[in-house]
Amino acid sequence: MKIGFIGAGAMGGAILSGALERGVVTAENVYIYDISETIKEKYRQLGCNIVRSNEELGKASDIVVCALKPQYAESGLKELNDSLDGKALISIMAGLTTETIRKWTKGNFRLLRLMPNTPALVGAGAFALDSGTDLTGDEKAFAEKLFSSIGIVEWMPEHLIDTACGLSGAGPAYIYLVIEALADGGVMKGLPRATAQKLAAQTVFGAAKMVLETGKHPGELKDMVCSPGGNTIVGINTLEQHGVRGAFIDTVAKATERAQELGKSK
Repeated sequence: MKIGFIGAGAMGGAILSGALERGVVTAENVYIYDISETIKEKYRQLGCNIVRSNEELGKASDIVVCALKPQYAESGLKELNDSLDGKALISIMAGLTTETIRKWTKGNFRLLRLMPNTPALVGAGAFALDSGTDLTGDEKAFAEKLFSSIGIVEWMPEHLIDTACGLSGAGPAYIYLVIEALADGGVMKGLPRATAQKLAAQTVFGAAKMVLETGKHPGELKDMVCSPGGNTIVGINTLEQHGVRGAFIDTVAKATERAQELGKSK
């Protein structure tokens, strides 16, 4: 399978680097178009093929991953011309619906839309993939292998992709705020800043790992930490008094609504 990347910067580069490191793809089967000389030289040194245009990339590839910023998507997709005829396109561009992508791209091609998130940069991404894709069985299997090499993959109808955008797409920013606030609390009570931040980050990481690896409901795991009359249940009560649970629910809802608005504006 020959795979092309339109854009190999932060997110596109994270996916490509993860796939290369884990042997999902080999460098000689990778084609890249990017305007950055630094990025092109990086992947040229790894043995990837650097092409001179999006159209050349489309002609050389079986599957093209479009990792452009949404504001550059229209011009980039139009530059493909009809090079994707009979091939597959994977979009990781936030807010762009399959309808919009097809409107901007010539030819008869198969399409998969997905929502990534930035922890893919450290191999811990969460990817929401459109279950209504018309990719072939082999192409879907390849896509799942590609993205699961640097995170988890969840298939869902396209109308739920915007919800994933509000939850897992934007979610890292919410958790960074939580980590910062936990660390601030530690500093307020005497911990050095570096120590407090490391403890806070590891605590969030460990709690998430417990949810994923045990399969237990978060409420059950919470109860395991809350001893009768202990400090944890007092802390939980304080969070409930401040409406933290409702704040997170509303945050995801509002972020989802904004993602839907941005998609409609294209």
